[in-house]
Amino acid sequence: MLEADWQAQCAELRGESPMAIEVYNLWAPRSACPGCGHFISALENIPVLSWLALRGRCRACGVGISVRYPLVELFAAFLGAAAAWRFGPTMDLVGALAFVWTLLALAFIDLDTTLLPDTLTLPLLWLGLLFNLFGTFTTLQSAVIGAIAGYLSLWLVYWAFKLATGKEGMGFGDFKLLAAIGAWLGWEMLPVTILLSSLVGALAGLLMIVLVRHDRRIPIPFGPYLAGGGIVALFFGAHLMQAYLASF
Repeated sequence: MLEADWQAQCAELRGESPMAIEVYNLWAPRSACPGCGHFISALENIPVLSWLALRGRCRACGVGISVRYPLVELFAAFLGAAAAWRFGPTMDLVGALAFVWTLLALAFIDLDTTLLPDTLTLPLLWLGLLFNLFGTFTTLQSAVIGAIAGYLSLWLVYWAFKLATGKEGMGFGDFKLLAAIGAWLGWEMLPVTILLSSLVGALAGLLMIVLVRHDRRIPIPFGPYLAGGGIVALFFGAHLMQAYLASF
C-alpha cells in the first residue's frame, strides 16, 4: 500500500497520470496464498486454529505457511488478555487494546521494511491525546508534553549523531513513534521507555553481530524496541519508576 502511494505521488510530481492499479488495502483483495494465489476462506482464517488444522500449509498447493502468523496472533491475544486483566471492562481497555495492537503491528512492519508508516504512527499519536482528554492514562498536559518531548528527544539524538559521524542513526519514524507513546502515557513514562528500548536494542544488536555475524553497515530497526518499551511502560511503568526512585 505504501509503495503504491509513493508511485502515485512520484507520478504526480513528474506531471504524469498515475498508473492504473488494482485496489489494494486492508479490505480488498481478500487474503491469499502467496504461492498459488488461493483465496483464504473464513474457515481457513481463524487465528491459530486454522494454521493448526491446515498443519501449517496452504490447502490448495501445500506450500508452507510461516509459523510467524500463529505466533503473532498468540502474542496479540496475550497482550489483549493482559490489558483486559489490567484495566477490566472499561473504556481504558479499549484504549489499551488500540495502543498495544498498533505497537505490535508497527514492530513487525519495522522489522520487515525498516519503515514506521505515518498512516499508523500519526493516528496513534492523535488517538492518545484524544483518550487523555479525559485523563484515561495520564493528564492532558502530561500527554501533550510527552508527545513534544518524545519527538524532540530522539530528534536531538539524531542530529547529534549525524553531526558527529556524518551518518543517520535512526529514521524520522522513530521520533513519531516515541511521540505517540508519550501522548498515550505522558512524559513521565518516556525515561522508562527509552531506557528499556535502548538496553534491549543494544543487547540484541551485540548478539546479532557476535552470533549471526550481522553486517554492522546494515541498520537494525529501533521501532520494535521502542514498541516493546512502550508496552512494558503501559503495564509496569509506574512500578518501575517507583522502584527506581526508592533505590536512592
